Amino acid sequence: MRVAWLLLVSLALPLAGCDDGKSPKGVGPGDDTDVAQPADDTGPSDDFHDPLSTPTEPTLDLDDFVSAEQCAECHPDHVSEWRQSVHAHAMTDPVFRALVAVRHDAFDGEQDAFCIQCHSAIGTRSHDITPGFAWEALDDRTLEGVNCEACHRIQSIVRPFNAGHELDGTGPMRGPILDPEPSAFHTTEPAEWMAGAEFCGTCHDVYEVNGLPLERPYAEWLPSPAADEGRPCQTCHMPSRTGPAATGGPDRTLHDHRFVGVDVPESLDAETRAGLRQEVDALLEGAGTVSLALADAVPAGGQLDVVVTVQNEIDAHNLPTGSSFNRQCWVEVIATDGAGRVLYETGTFDGNGDLRDHWSELDPYGDSDLLAFHGGLVDADGQPTRLTHDAIELRTRALQPLHARTWTLFVPVPADAVGPIAVTARLRFRAYGPHLFRLLGLPNPEEGLVVTDIDAVAEVVAVQ
Repeated sequence: MRVAWLLLVSLALPLAGCDDGKSPKGVGPGDDTDVAQPADDTGPSDDFHDPLSTPTEPTLDLDDFVSAEQCAECHPDHVSEWRQSVHAHAMTDPVFRALVAVRHDAFDGEQDAFCIQCHSAIGTRSHDITPGFAWEALDDRTLEGVNCEACHRIQSIVRPFNAGHELDGTGPMRGPILDPEPSAFHTTEPAEWMAGAEFCGTCHDVYEVNGLPLERPYAEWLPSPAADEGRPCQTCHMPSRTGPAATGGPDRTLHDHRFVGVDVPESLDAETRAGLRQEVDALLEGAGTVSLALADAVPAGGQLDVVVTVQNEIDAHNLPTGSSFNRQCWVEVIATDGAGRVLYETGTFDGNGDLRDHWSELDPYGDSDLLAFHGGLVDADGQPTRLTHDAIELRTRALQPLHARTWTLFVPVPADAVGPIAVTARLRFRAYGPHLFRLLGLPNPEEGLVVTDIDAVAEVVAVQ
């Protein structure tokens, strides 16, 4: 039971700069590059099973759970929203399936349940998911991913990571409404903790088999200003409204079950995707700011110093957060003279649409000034890797909540430069880079490569 041991050890190891006692070593904040390492140095093990989330024997009966379609009979609005969510596509997303296939090949199927412990806790614990499973053979309830009962049948939180909740298929439906109306279809029980951030952390904080912290939005939230003010994840990702929780019921404070974040499921129809994309962009556009400090004038044949400052305007977690090793968040800076000649650029793409970093096939490491905030995984040989099961470190320059960072870029100004020089800066984000799809043998998606400009600024400098 190696993972269970590692996870118990991690509970006793403090986060640097935070004494909550819930995160393993090497996860602490840094001024520039954070380096997260495993909770021990013994590496992965083939015996990865955890008795709670990846049990060797079934701990649930799949037949105790119902489909979201049945829930829709009384809760049509909630289910309609859920169908647009990443939760509803957690088991059908092609990127996820391709990554599971890579892991399957690496471990001969023995770790097939690792990623699925969160993506379908019901399927994993009922053993609808077993080593070497076939997607087409899975039950529809398993394929619904994080469906209604995957959350509302949770009876307790055991730990805030790696599907760290206890599911009860025969118990009542639980929710944050403290005075639920009686129902003829199921018993109901209030669960105030369901409105808290720790509830989200049970799946959204993830540790690899070797204890390496991969995703930690809840750990980031714990020491944040938002936590100090009592604002959990749901404040932004499940905004509230008033209406009936069930058909014919009284008005309640309801919460959006689209769980808007940074992803838009590709399989949704074009109109739904467009509406959801607007919501994602609106969320991202307030996430950070970029500013420039420049001289009023620069001599021809001289050098223009471009001072760039980026601030995380999110007070709850890092920018970016979650699977930062897949996300891309960076600054594009372009300086152009009055004749339209590009004097300098960083943060631009190669011919494949990749940033010109390690993963660029056309211009690897061609952008030495790249200001990127996303993470990168490193294997035992010190080489970059895109596969979490090969990684022993996660290196990231993510900005902590409300923190800013400043750099100076140097732009050579030719002797024949035509003034004025226009300098633009954009703080940009996209869910994935094209290189990941090449690795997985997938076609480039429409939504996953959409670039959102979180913030942009432009300045002009005279040439003397």
